[in-house]
Amino acid sequence: MSVIALPPTLRPQAVPGTAADCVPVLRERGQREVFCGLTGIIWLHRKLQDAFFLVVGSRTCAHLLQSAAGVMVFAEPRFGTAIIEERDLAGMADCHDELDRVVAELLARRPDIKMLFLVGSCPSEVIKLDLAKAAQRLSMRHHPAVRITAYSGSGIETTFTEGEDACLAALVPQLPAAQHAAQQLLIVGTLPDIVEDQFARIFAQLGIGPVAFLPARRSDDLPAVGANTRYLLAQPFLGETARALEDRGAVRLDALFPFGSIGTTDWLRAAANAFGIDSAHLDAVIAPLRERAARAIAPARAQLAGKRVFFLPDSQLEVPLARFLAQELGMMPVEVGTPYLHRRHLARELDLLPVETVISEGQHLERQLDRVRAAKPDLTICGLGLANPLEAEGLTTKWAIELVFSPIHGFDQAGDLAELFARPLRRRDVLRV
Repeated sequence: MSVIALPPTLRPQAVPGTAADCVPVLRERGQREVFCGLTGIIWLHRKLQDAFFLVVGSRTCAHLLQSAAGVMVFAEPRFGTAIIEERDLAGMADCHDELDRVVAELLARRPDIKMLFLVGSCPSEVIKLDLAKAAQRLSMRHHPAVRITAYSGSGIETTFTEGEDACLAALVPQLPAAQHAAQQLLIVGTLPDIVEDQFARIFAQLGIGPVAFLPARRSDDLPAVGANTRYLLAQPFLGETARALEDRGAVRLDALFPFGSIGTTDWLRAAANAFGIDSAHLDAVIAPLRERAARAIAPARAQLAGKRVFFLPDSQLEVPLARFLAQELGMMPVEVGTPYLHRRHLARELDLLPVETVISEGQHLERQLDRVRAAKPDLTICGLGLANPLEAEGLTTKWAIELVFSPIHGFDQAGDLAELFARPLRRRDVLRV
């Protein structure tokens, strides 16, 4: 396999320490091409069934959410935008009074709302609108009918999956304190309902419990947290949420992320070990699931084995997905770029990547595109804005955001996950004919 030769000034330096710390990383700082954190509302509003996300922003924010969500004109979604007008910016109207009025009208029209998120945007942060204090004020006014909190979805310094991280981190201080002395397991990260139900059934078969999920589907079912809480991250981009949980006494179970058969097995094994479940019992429960996953992955592996893949930084899913492609589909990750690299959470994922793989953190778009063109990978994983230009240059691409919106966790989704990477190559081959 070929490896991109980096100029001496760009070559990453190894840092002594743990195994994960010794993985060399190319740190990029420059032009970025990512969605903002508001995009996280698209999957969060589907999960939190009695919540509403009120973005305090501009018409551009509203247009982004409408186009990204594909909301029908007749639908009544669980998100909206309180648009900052010129009169607000000119000081002709008090922004806090206007926000109070909008919230009151919204809650009067939608009595089904039990949790309201005030979501900050680039415009609201630029004019220094303190939504945290607004949430405190409005909570006192509308308590106990509605729980109101605030978080930032601004894209000034963040990438789009950090919207979920900020949302869940804002929820953690509101979680009730765990009262019982027995261990409990908390699964952290938004999962499609079907995937959450699958994991719940597996934990029940293993005899692990009680098991809770964050976020919960309803605001009156928020999980308790305390020193006896053991948690598994379902998503690799939840650094702030993990820190907030640990401040409450929860302990993270170190595991691979549940992508593919190997990752899901390791993820479940970490829970089984923490709860004293016999290894033979774990193997007996998951054996048929692993076999089914292997059969589902096989067609894609036949097509993808030996192919070279390049990840441009986008969602923070890049490292565990590259590990899945290398381990289970036989692909060669040429470079794995990620917006932010949380070494502690990704240590074991990094150790399983091929030694030839370049790891890059951050983004300098022009340099990275130069490396993509030089490498000529079989498949490039990138953002929507880069896909068409790269396709025009003859490269085959995959939209990174589709990997966030699709159910890809667990054994039953392993074949679907593999197919997401195989489909662009199949499409390329058909078009060439």
